[in-house]
Amino acid sequence: MAIPPPQSPEPVYDLLIVGGGVNGAGIARDAAGRGLSVLLVEAEDLASHTSSASTKLIHGGLRYLEYYEFRLVREALIERERLLGMAPHIIWPLRFVLPQSQSPRPAWMVRLGLFLYDHLGGRKKLPGTERLDLDRAPQGSGLKRGAKGKGSAFVYSDCWVQDSRLVVLNAMDAAARGADIRTRTRLVEAQSAGDQWLATIEDETGPRQVRAKVLVNAAGPWVDAVLRTLGRARNDRGVRLIKGSHIVVPRLYEGDHAFMLQNPDRRIVFAIPYEQHFTLIGTTDEPWNAPPGKAEISQGEIDYLCETVNRYFERNVSPADIVWSYAGIRPLYDDHAANASAVTRDYVLDFDQSESRAPMLSVFGGKITTYRKLAEHAMEHIAPLFPQAGAPWTAGATLPGGDLPDGDFDGFVAALVSRYPQLDPALLHRLARAYGTRALDLLGTAKTPGDLGPDLGGGLHTGEVDYLVRHEWARSAQDILYRRSKLGLHVPEGTAQALEAYLAGN
Repeated sequence: MAIPPPQSPEPVYDLLIVGGGVNGAGIARDAAGRGLSVLLVEAEDLASHTSSASTKLIHGGLRYLEYYEFRLVREALIERERLLGMAPHIIWPLRFVLPQSQSPRPAWMVRLGLFLYDHLGGRKKLPGTERLDLDRAPQGSGLKRGAKGKGSAFVYSDCWVQDSRLVVLNAMDAAARGADIRTRTRLVEAQSAGDQWLATIEDETGPRQVRAKVLVNAAGPWVDAVLRTLGRARNDRGVRLIKGSHIVVPRLYEGDHAFMLQNPDRRIVFAIPYEQHFTLIGTTDEPWNAPPGKAEISQGEIDYLCETVNRYFERNVSPADIVWSYAGIRPLYDDHAANASAVTRDYVLDFDQSESRAPMLSVFGGKITTYRKLAEHAMEHIAPLFPQAGAPWTAGATLPGGDLPDGDFDGFVAALVSRYPQLDPALLHRLARAYGTRALDLLGTAKTPGDLGPDLGGGLHTGEVDYLVRHEWARSAQDILYRRSKLGLHVPEGTAQALEAYLAGN
């Protein structure tokens, strides 16, 4: 029997990060930018679970004010403006219409909450709250008319984000600063060996051992499972798993605004313009009592979301109208709240350090808007262990592709159209939204669509696929059609099969 060649020795990493969601990628970026050596392992694809199953908002969390989460809301509002400046290609402003005709909350309470929302975070870029008469304003189009008309509404600002791309961009920036990002690589086991961790990781080539000085447990819904694997389970803290589901239906109304819909049970549901031709509706809050894994929407959740829409809009929605749905498990810090909707969205960092064993930091909870600040707080624990670690640096540092001239997305698209006159403007707009200034690397010297390689369907050329494989760790059709993009909603039948065949052959 042939003896396999010996593996090349791994370096001793400063950080081993377990989990390729937004928190793990954010910590990897921050640490690598401070000069630390980082290895991040993700058992599947980047953003393959919670971080790609959000409502896709960068927001302060208006409803969290109702639970007196003032610290969280203030931090999130500050981060909202920072992230908008860091990645204006994948994050953009969105106005939210909050109808009052069926509100279980009095108007004075809503207005007070919005006043706080406008002023807690030092808002500078986004417009403030205003009040509308929905019988006269264009935002009332598509809404049902009650006995007293459509009534009034408040309109406030938040931001939209391409959530899974936010994760990928953080991983890309981490890699550019020296981090080693390994997808489809799982942590098998790890043990403290003096002042270091000795870990076994496994990818498609088999297991191998790595050493690290600090282990960061950013496994999201699996954070407790990782702690048990390491023999460091905690009884005093943990995560509470909450399933959130969304449906996508053909566009319900005209306009670029979103709606925040209040239900009689005081829960809220968003209706948001999505991918030009659709409306995204969600989310739900259901306790998840099974082990973490792939989640799917239930019939009860579908009925709940359809009933919410039908309560407000002229056009009724039924399960037959759903073109796509997705669900994710949110690992919220367990604060023992009785109501799933009331569980805190704040995060807790547990830094386990003693003289007798290697240090570990575990992340409990969090929300996508505060990922950068969470990473900065994580480094407050980690950086003192490394004299060479640099100072905090990520506030305002643009993500890959985010360095648009003057932050002007429309101007950048116009420049692309002028530079590539033979290419479809709709394609150029999509590439600009996905890649920002990195679209120039993808397009290169292309003069015609054929220069981008064969079209696998819906404007997805093999040149773009090659870019995603080379720079963004894409390995499957699912990675490309539903995480690096949402082209899966647009491409013709057969594209996924053609894409898988192309990937297999390259």
